[in-house]
Parts: sequence; structure tokens; C-alpha cells
Amino acid sequence: MGTILLKQATLKGEQKDILIRDNRIEVISDSISLSAKREIDCTGKTIIPGLINMHTHSAMSLMRGISEDVPLREWLNNIWSIETHLQEEHIYWGAKLAVLEMIKTGTTTFLDMYWMLPQVAQAVEEMGIRAVLTYVFLDHFDVEKSEVQKAECKCLYDSSKEWNKRCKFGVSIHADYTVSKNTMVWAADFAKENGLILHTHISETHQEVLSDKEKYGMSPVAYYDSLGILDSNVIAAHALWLDDEDIDIFAKRGVTAVHNVNSNLKLGSGYRFRYGDLKAAGVNICLGTDGAGSSNNLDMRESMKTMSLLQKGWTGDTTTLPLNELMDVATLNGARALGIDTGRIEEGALADILLVDTRSEAFIPNINFESNFIFSANSSCIDTVICDGKIVMEGRKVPGEEQILQKADEMAWKLIKSQ
Repeated sequence: MGTILLKQATLKGEQKDILIRDNRIEVISDSISLSAKREIDCTGKTIIPGLINMHTHSAMSLMRGISEDVPLREWLNNIWSIETHLQEEHIYWGAKLAVLEMIKTGTTTFLDMYWMLPQVAQAVEEMGIRAVLTYVFLDHFDVEKSEVQKAECKCLYDSSKEWNKRCKFGVSIHADYTVSKNTMVWAADFAKENGLILHTHISETHQEVLSDKEKYGMSPVAYYDSLGILDSNVIAAHALWLDDEDIDIFAKRGVTAVHNVNSNLKLGSGYRFRYGDLKAAGVNICLGTDGAGSSNNLDMRESMKTMSLLQKGWTGDTTTLPLNELMDVATLNGARALGIDTGRIEEGALADILLVDTRSEAFIPNINFESNFIFSANSSCIDTVICDGKIVMEGRKVPGEEQILQKADEMAWKLIKSQ
């Protein structure tokens, strides 16, 4: 793969040279005189880890703006109706559009919950970033559908072993209100047996919690736990309506919680994500955008800003989510949850890197880079993206982006007209 030498990049306030060999950061030093296949002058640029989007539905980018001003259940019914018309070409170009947007906004790894995994894997491989692509169980309590999905999951898992190494296979349980108990248990067992990530929506709305308490006499988290599903491989999206017992369960089982702040706000699902209590219990906390059908963009930097402001606002505590912790929530914590050696700028780590251009009004004065990056700038400050030791965006340009925009637009309108 060769070498890349980043000259005079700002790293934690200091000027450093960084040598990337193949797909890892090999040397960080005040000065490196070695010749490299590619040398980049990083004057005026700050280096940070690539962002990790821990919950999205990538090809739903084609449904941006398609169902607005409705609550979750109505939104789901609208989306499910549209999804019956999805074909492989929609998924492929929708995923390419999503990955293009993620690269442009600094995401180098994402956890996906969507359909037709081979087409998404192809898009990810071609675009050059990382992904954990999960097979989604959603049987609507239909026994026949459940058996079909189990067989399909096994088949896709076997074929996933031929994917590019930047793509991993995982399993998703959509939610306990859309998946039968037997299917949930089977999916969890399959994930554990094969060492896979298990992803799920859980406790997203108050109504979901009330429904489970009426149906099962317990919260969604307690219900999952009663089935033996929760474990350290589980990544729980939303986790918005948690009580103290739920947080204790997450902590004991090693579950990762993913905040999807913009989607939660936009669908009216709630805003009191219990970051401080989860952190105090030792729960790993990450950040996601959700799909563009509900959050309308895949911009993790924007989600970081909203998360910070909202935590300060609803808790009344300006210290509850310090900037350095927020950076970890968007990078290192996700890497740990996914078992990927990234999310940090250190010798030996995978070279998933953003170069942020600080030569703009948003960074003057640059007293506090993290503050300027999160609160003052927008994602256009991200100049260059390196993933797995390869440049996937430089000077805000991504190879092939014009074709992606054209084809994705065609696919979106084709999908809309198929209704």
C-alpha cells in the first residue's frame, strides 16, 4: 500500500510529522526526514481520528425528506411501504450516496442496519471506508418469514467471508415490537456463536416502554435480558427511555448505548438521554446519526454539537459532557465497541485520520480546537480523509462524486415514482 508522510500537522496543539505505512500509523515525531510515496503539507491543519457513526441505515439516504412531521410509528409505516419497492440498484446507489456524505463529514467507520448487504458491501469496498453491516431480523411475528430470514442470515454470513477486510458482518434485531421472541433468541445465539456484533433498537420511545410493561410486565431492556440476549457484543441504539434498573443491566452485561440525538428530537421521541448516569455506571456510550430518512443527514460533527448542547440544556449541568469526552464518544468508544483498532492518533493504530483545515473564521482565535470544531465550524472544515492508510478525500474532493450524486438522484426519483 505504500507510505504517506503528513508534514507539520497539528496534533493536540503541537506540530508533528506523522508517517503512515500501509494501513497503520508507524511514527509520530517532531520531524521525519524519511522519503514517502506521498507527502502532504499539513500546515494549518489539525489531525484527529476519523468519526465513527454507530447507528445508521445507509441506503435510506434515498428517502431523505420523504416522511416529515410525523412520530416514529407513523414514520415507520410510511418507510416500510416505500421499502417494499427497493431493488438492488436502489440499495447500491443509496449506500454510495450515504458513504459519500459520511466521507465529506468525516466518518471513516459506520455501523449499518439495512437490507441487501452485498450491495452495501460493494459500495463500501469501492468508497474505501469501514463498516459493520448487519443482517436485519424483522419478521413481524410471522413464523414462515422467520425461517426464511434465519436461512438468509446464515447464507449471507458465509458469503461475507469474501468481503473486503474493511467490512464486517453483524446481526440486527430490529426491535422487540417487530420481531418474535424465538427469532430474537435465535439471532442473539447466532451472533454469540460466531463472535458477531448484535445491534438493536431499544427503548426509543416512551410508548415502547409502556407497551412492554403492559405486555411483559417489564421494560424493553429487562425483557431482552430475561431472554438472555444482552451481552458485551450488544450495541443498543437509542436507549433513550431508561430507568435505573435498565442502566444497571447495561452495565452488568457490558452493553454499549448509542445516542441518536437528532433523530430522537426530529421524531419527537424524547431528549433526556441519561449520559451522566450511564457514564457513572461504566456503560460505553457512542453516537450515531440514524438514517437520513429520519435525521436527514449523516453528519456526525453536527450530532456532536446537538448532543453537547442538549445535555447541558436538559440537565442544567454544563460539565456533564466535557469536550474531550465528546470526542471519545464520537471516535474511540465506537472503535472499542466494534473491536477495531482505530479511533486514536497513536503509533500502531489503524490510519483512519481527518485533516481539519483551521484557516477560516470559525477557528479564529484557535484557543480551543475542540470547541471550535464542534461549536463554531461546520463539516466543510474537514479537508482530507484517510481510511485504512488510503486517501479517500483530499481538498474536499472524493473520486467519482459527480456520478454518485447523479445516479443516486435518479434512483431516489425512480423509487418515489414506484409508489
